[in-house]
Amino acid sequence: MSEKLSNIRNIGIMAHIDAGKTTTTERILFYTGKNYKIGEVDEGTATMDWMVQEQERGITITSAATTVFWKRLNEEHKINIIDTPGHVDFTVEVERSLRILDGAVAIFCAVGGVEPQSETVWRQANKYDVPRICYVNKMDRSGANFHAVIDQLREKLHANPVVLALPIGAEDEFSGTIDLLEMKAYVWNEEDQGVTYEAYDIPEDMQDEAQEYREKMLDSLSDFDDDLAMKYLEDADSITPEDLIPIIRKATIGRQIQPVLCGSSFKNKGVQKLLDAIVMYLPSPLDMPDIRGINPKTGKEETRSCDPNAPLAALAFKIATDPFVGKLTFIKVYSGTLESGATVWNVATGKRERVAKILQMHSNKQQPLEQVSAGNIVALVGMKEIHTGDSLTDDKHPISLENIEFPEPVITVAIEPKTKDDEDKLMNALARLAEEDPTFTVRVDPDSGQTVISGMGELHLEILLDRLKREFNVDCNHGKPRVAYKEAIIQPVTHRETYKKQTGGKGSFAEIEFTLEPLPMDQHGLVFENKAGGGAIPKEFIPAIEKGFKQAMSNGVFAGFPLENLKVTVLDGETHSVDSDALSFEICAKIGFREACRKVSSIILEPIMKVEITTPDEYIGNVTSDLNRKRAVVEQIEAKIGMQIIKAQVPLAEMFGYVTSLRSITSGRANFSMEFLKYEQVPADVQDYILNVGRYSLL
Repeated sequence: MSEKLSNIRNIGIMAHIDAGKTTTTERILFYTGKNYKIGEVDEGTATMDWMVQEQERGITITSAATTVFWKRLNEEHKINIIDTPGHVDFTVEVERSLRILDGAVAIFCAVGGVEPQSETVWRQANKYDVPRICYVNKMDRSGANFHAVIDQLREKLHANPVVLALPIGAEDEFSGTIDLLEMKAYVWNEEDQGVTYEAYDIPEDMQDEAQEYREKMLDSLSDFDDDLAMKYLEDADSITPEDLIPIIRKATIGRQIQPVLCGSSFKNKGVQKLLDAIVMYLPSPLDMPDIRGINPKTGKEETRSCDPNAPLAALAFKIATDPFVGKLTFIKVYSGTLESGATVWNVATGKRERVAKILQMHSNKQQPLEQVSAGNIVALVGMKEIHTGDSLTDDKHPISLENIEFPEPVITVAIEPKTKDDEDKLMNALARLAEEDPTFTVRVDPDSGQTVISGMGELHLEILLDRLKREFNVDCNHGKPRVAYKEAIIQPVTHRETYKKQTGGKGSFAEIEFTLEPLPMDQHGLVFENKAGGGAIPKEFIPAIEKGFKQAMSNGVFAGFPLENLKVTVLDGETHSVDSDALSFEICAKIGFREACRKVSSIILEPIMKVEITTPDEYIGNVTSDLNRKRAVVEQIEAKIGMQIIKAQVPLAEMFGYVTSLRSITSGRANFSMEFLKYEQVPADVQDYILNVGRYSLL
């Protein structure tokens, strides 16, 4: 193969909103020669924020992919970069990106430090065992404090940060960085937008600090290499960067340390050193463990190594709609080689699909490729029946890779087209948006007949409604956002249901006895168990019974909300030699479910959000009083210089429009972030209100 696997890096850039992810990516594109002009988020010209909505709001909504090349020590490295959103409403983009990445750059604001969404993305990276390096950005900003961020990495994220670079000055005085491996000061040239930079001796007033942090670095790294520990004790001054780079790389890939660099992407300082760190310390596909999966034919676990000559194994991690080429399927190729025009096997659907084109992505632009081999991320054109998380393989060597888990939507809105003529257009557009975004769901409410869309937050649904209008030309009326409540039974019940129908010809007959039981709150969905002994119900009808219960759970008896946390145990049943079939048992399960639920007490569950508010000291009383009125549980209040950080749990129902009310009570000086935490039983008075007032209202 023309490209060396050891020189490929698949990385993501992740952070809290407004920490500078997209700005850093823009500088990477500029310094690697991909762009000839620096794009700016504030001006709406950022390459990676290509959606109109992103440019208008100055935020990243969808994860954009690009490929750049960076030369270090005369070796060219290919870096596939995914710039992910920071807003919690688009956490699905981070989740699916981290699932397929080999490494990540975690960016922290030198002023804000470790913020709530920083914690969320860090946890997601822990979940997928992603090695990462840290970049403390915005060192030029007023209030920048590099050392405070390092402390927060330890305390809040339980990370093991190893500082490899120190800032020279801070705020307006920030001029460059000190490389602790080389013990040199680097200062960037402002006249050419930081393209060139010079190495100098460490300033006199920083030599003690640099020496102190070099010793801390050597001390930390000595834990991972006995030879280095010996050399450190005998003659620390003789240790060279060449001695340290392999040790830092190994410890980073092993997730034992997180190297920390610093800079100011907006002021064009520090980005080239970050690129060097990406190729030096983050893993290539060869450094990653073999991918594991299940062979659907044998049911046994198999592994695939990152080898272009092995059988094909790829994972579809994102579906996107492109106005020119249609549906784009983003894939990570774990093993094998895929050629343009080839046919692949979709393990999830059990069907073959032809790959019309392979595209290397640069934001929303594409470059056609003849083939793609193991270790790369590309987009495919021509796939028809494919969903996020599907495995694509060679049909002679199928393997089902681990799927991607997505959080449940917590907010709903009822919508309808403004004209009857747009009904079909609306449903087609919603189907395409739901295909792209697994956290966006569409259903028709059986009681009202309204189309109800669900998502992760107000901003999420606002963006989707905007896309309906701009991309699909569908104007909609929509109701106010509503909470995606769920319901649950609170005690077990055993029920026997008989379904019998005679219409002159072949009839329908099914009889089942079953128990419904509530599950703990942290378990989701249906747990189904068949204990009907002695062949009371033929095996071929059991899947139909499970399907019937699953469908019935989507619309509860008590308040019409979906049921969660349910266990169904089939105990007994009867069949008829002529009239029984799978459909009869499916219908019997649906009817039986509704009848059984009527026998027991049910409750309504509401989403509880984890909220973090940063407010100036003088408004702390106003903010906490307001939270108390919102049924909040304040867990912690911690002080920063001139600011207070309030951590609380608040029902989502109380948080609609909070951005406006918080602005009002703090004169626009406070900000907040919020993410889904758990479902919890609503208080009795709130339950009565929900049942009496109704759930959806169109404007």
